[in-house]
Amino acid sequence: MTPEPESIARPRSKDLPAGYHLAHFREMLAFVSRLYGSILDAEQRAWIADFRALDANAQSLFVRMANRKGGVFRIDHLRYDDVDDTALRLDQLSDAGFVSPVRKKDFGGALAILSKDELFDMLAEADMGEGVRRSWTKPNVMAAARECMPFEECFGGLRGESFVAQRRKRHLRYILYLYFGRIVDSLTSFAMRDLGLVRTNSFKDDFEARFESRAEATDSFFYAERIAWIDRCEPHDMVAMAVAAPDWPIPCETALPLRDTLLHALGRHLEKIGDNDGARALYALGASPECGEREVRLAWAAGERDTVRERLNAMIADPGSDGEALFAQDFLARKFGGKRTSLITDMLREAPVISLDESHRARPEHGAAALFERQGWEAYHAENTPWRTLFGLLFWDILYDGGTTRLHNVFERMPGALRDGTFYDTYAPAIEDRLALLDHGDAIIVTLLHVVAEQYDTPNPLFLWYPDMVERLRPLLLNAPSGGLAKIMRAMAKDYRGRKDGFPDLMLHRDGELRLIEIKTSGDQLRRNQLIQLDLLRRAGFDVAVNRVAWIVDPDQIYVVVDIETTGGRAPFHRVTEIGAVKMRGGEIVDRWQSLINPERSIPATITRLTGITNEMVADAPVFAEIAEGFHGFMEDAVFVAHNVRFDYGFLSAEYARLERRFRYPTLCTCQSMRQLWKGLPSYGLANLCRHFGIPLESHHRALCDAEAAAGLLLKINERRMA
Repeated sequence: MTPEPESIARPRSKDLPAGYHLAHFREMLAFVSRLYGSILDAEQRAWIADFRALDANAQSLFVRMANRKGGVFRIDHLRYDDVDDTALRLDQLSDAGFVSPVRKKDFGGALAILSKDELFDMLAEADMGEGVRRSWTKPNVMAAARECMPFEECFGGLRGESFVAQRRKRHLRYILYLYFGRIVDSLTSFAMRDLGLVRTNSFKDDFEARFESRAEATDSFFYAERIAWIDRCEPHDMVAMAVAAPDWPIPCETALPLRDTLLHALGRHLEKIGDNDGARALYALGASPECGEREVRLAWAAGERDTVRERLNAMIADPGSDGEALFAQDFLARKFGGKRTSLITDMLREAPVISLDESHRARPEHGAAALFERQGWEAYHAENTPWRTLFGLLFWDILYDGGTTRLHNVFERMPGALRDGTFYDTYAPAIEDRLALLDHGDAIIVTLLHVVAEQYDTPNPLFLWYPDMVERLRPLLLNAPSGGLAKIMRAMAKDYRGRKDGFPDLMLHRDGELRLIEIKTSGDQLRRNQLIQLDLLRRAGFDVAVNRVAWIVDPDQIYVVVDIETTGGRAPFHRVTEIGAVKMRGGEIVDRWQSLINPERSIPATITRLTGITNEMVADAPVFAEIAEGFHGFMEDAVFVAHNVRFDYGFLSAEYARLERRFRYPTLCTCQSMRQLWKGLPSYGLANLCRHFGIPLESHHRALCDAEAAAGLLLKINERRMA
C-alpha cells in the first residue's frame, strides 16, 4: 500500500510581546475603518471614536475583557500587567458607556461566573436552599436560583459591587463580523498568527471589502448572529425566533444563503418537537434545495400527492443543484413510479462485500487497501486529496495571480470566486484551455511540476504540500478515462463548495486500469454528497464502486506482535531500550526482529532489576533514529499487536514523532481480547496467562521473549474468534 505522506512539522511558536492584545485590536479596528468606514452608521462610528478617545490602559482593559468568555466579570479578576489601575480604568470605561454595574438583564451571566458552592451559599443565605441538592449540576442550581430569588437579592448589595458588565457589545460584535465575515467573540486568530501556529495568506497585500453596501453588511450580520445563537439558546427561544421569521428583513442577495441556513435549522427543530405545519411554513420562506426537500417530504407525509408531484417535476425541470435533481428524480420514482427503494439503498444493496480482519475496525479503508494490494493493485487512501490537489495545481495562476483571488483579510485563503461560485463563469476560456491539457499526460505532469517548483509551501485552503505530490497524481493523470478528468475539474470549477468533497475512499491502479472504491462498514450511510460525486464520476467514465465490509478473522492477515522495554512508564518522558517483534501469518511465525536501543539517557536501577537491561548493554546499541527505518519496513502493512497495546504503541508513536514521522497502524490488544473472550480468569497479566495456557515464557521482561509469548496468546485469540 502506498504510504501516507510524511507529516510536516509545525513552525515553532514564539513569545508574544507585551500588550499584544491591544496591538491586535488596533490592527483590526484600523482595517475595518479603512475598508468599511463608508458603510458604518453613526452609532458604530461613535463607538470607534469613543474607544480611541480612551487612554492606552483603559483600552487594554477593555480589550482584555472583550477577549474573555461572557459579558460579566469579577472585578478582582481583572488584574493585568498592561493595566496600571483597574479601578480608575473601569471608571473611564463606565464614563464612555463600555461597562456598568450588573443589571437585571445580566442575571444569567452573573450567576454563571459563580461557583456551584457560591450558588448553594447564596440560596442558603436567602433560606431558599430547601429541595436543592448538592448532586445537582451547576446549570440546574443556576436555574433554581434564578427562579426563586430576585436579581436584587442576589446582586443588589455588596455582592453586586464586586462585578462589572460589558456594554455596547453588539457594536463590537458587528465590527468583528465585518473583519472576519463570521460571528466571533475574540481576536484569538491574531495571537495564533503571531505565535506561528496559524499561517496567513501571502497572495496579496491589498484586501477588498466583503460588503459593498450597508444593507449587505447589516442583513448578513442579522442572520449570521441568529445562526450563531442557535447553538446556545434555549428551545423556547428557537420557537420564538421561528414565529418571528415572517417579519425578518428581506435579505439582499449576499445574505440569502444565511437566511436559508437559518430557516432550515429552525424548521428541523420544529419538526423534532412535532410542529410540522410550522416547519413547512419556514421552509416555504426559503429558496435553498435543503428547504425544498424538507417541504416536499412534509407535504408527502401530509398526504398532498398532487402538490408533491407538481413540486418534484418543477425541481427536475429547473434544479437548484445536482443534489436537488437527484432527490427529485429518486423521490418521484419511488412514490409515483412503483420503485420501492432509494438510489442510496440500491447502491448499498448492489455493493459487493469484501472480508476484512476485525483488527481493521478502526481504519477499514486502510485494511481494504491492504487487501487490494494483496490482489495485485497499487492502492492508497485517496478520498478528496488527489482531486483538490489536481484542481489547485491546475488552476493555480488563474486562482491566485488574477483578480479572482478577492481576499477580505490576512486570514482568508479561499479565493472569492470559489467562495461565491463565479470562478467558471468569469474565467471560462482560460479554464477550458487548461482542461484541454488533461488528456495529455506528460504535458500536464510538466505543468503541475512547474507550479510545485514555484509555489511549494505557499499556504492555501485547497490542499497540503508534500514532496511527491505530483508523483502521487500520476496514476490518476495517466489512467483516467479520456475526457473524464476534464469533466470532474469543470464541475469543481463551476461549484467548488458543492464538489470539493464526497470522493471515494480508495484509488486503485494496475496495468493501465484505474478503480475508485468507496468503503462502507455496517451502519455506515452513503451521504448525499457522496452519491452526487459517485454519479458524476460514473458519468465521466470512471470505474467507481461501493464495497461493503464484512468483518472476519482473516487467515492471510499479517500481524506483527511487538514488545518493548523502556526506561520508565510515561512515553513523553521516557525512552525505548529494546524492541522485539515477531511476524505472523496463517498462524505461523514467519519472521523475527529484535534490537537493543540506546535510550540516550540513564536506565534507572529499578528498571534494570525488572528487565535485566543495563546501561553497559545499551552503550554501543543504535539510537532509535538508526533503527526507525528498519522497524518501519518490518511492519509493512501488518496489524500491530501487543499485550497492553496502548503502552507499546504509544511509546513507538512518540519515538517516531520525535523524528517528525508518522507511525500509524491498526492495533489489536491481546490483554483486552483475553478479557473479552475468557471472562473470569484470576489475572490477565502476560506471565499468568502464559502459565494458564501453557505458553513458554523463559525470559520475562525481555522484548523478543515477551513478543513470542504474546504471539502464542494471539493464536488462542484467533482460534476462539474464528470459532
